[in-house]
Amino acid sequence: MKPEVILLGVSIKTFGVVFALGFLACGLVIAHRLRELDKPVDWAYEIVFAALIGGVVGARVYFILQNYNEVKGDLIGHIFSGSGLIWYGGAIGGAIAVLAWMYWRKMLSLVAIDMCVTVLALGYAIGRIGCQVSGDGDYGIPSKLPWAMGYPHGTVPTPPGVTVQPTPIYETLAMGLVAWLLWRLRDRVRPGVVLGLYLMLSGLERLLIEFIRRNKEVLLGLTAAQLESVVAILLGSLVLALLSRRGGLSRANGASHRGAPALV
Repeated sequence: MKPEVILLGVSIKTFGVVFALGFLACGLVIAHRLRELDKPVDWAYEIVFAALIGGVVGARVYFILQNYNEVKGDLIGHIFSGSGLIWYGGAIGGAIAVLAWMYWRKMLSLVAIDMCVTVLALGYAIGRIGCQVSGDGDYGIPSKLPWAMGYPHGTVPTPPGVTVQPTPIYETLAMGLVAWLLWRLRDRVRPGVVLGLYLMLSGLERLLIEFIRRNKEVLLGLTAAQLESVVAILLGSLVLALLSRRGGLSRANGASHRGAPALV
């Protein structure tokens, strides 16, 4: 594990480097998709910036809400702390910011939302690489499996000699596959199908991975992330069911997403 590297006397956090690379990769994919949709490629920078600001704010606020009793003595300090970010809070905050941007650019459509959830899956997969490299505590429960590993030098180290489930690796592989699938389907299914599939598959991935992670159970033997995942799965199922009843999931032969009507 390598939480930081020293370059010319400056400490560089490896998670931050991977975080930045993730946003860069997402920006490149968005630019490609915008070009396919005959939209200005420069909008990719605006979308990524909106997602970055909204995501960081959302992740921080969500962390404070979930851990209020622990942080209420120093709210200001925790607001500006360099740690304490929760994925679902970041996803919600980023989504709100990007939807606001779409409304402003008069691009609020299911096609645009499908594009954004595809890169959201990609960004999640890349972000977990940062968790793995930095050993930030997102690893799983103790394990003796042949591929189990320790994080003795991580940001949140494991005890000496203890090996655990490398859940960040599992999530990178799973969500990388989800991102690839959604990208392949982008012009093969009706607008909104990619959104429904993203909600279902990402929710299912997180629901299952939580069984071997270290998070605390909060209700019915499930963690907070698992309860949120169940909601995502149900929403995704609802989206797909509605689309199926209104004409099926496959895109009609010869139909094009270019110039798809906006929702507003």
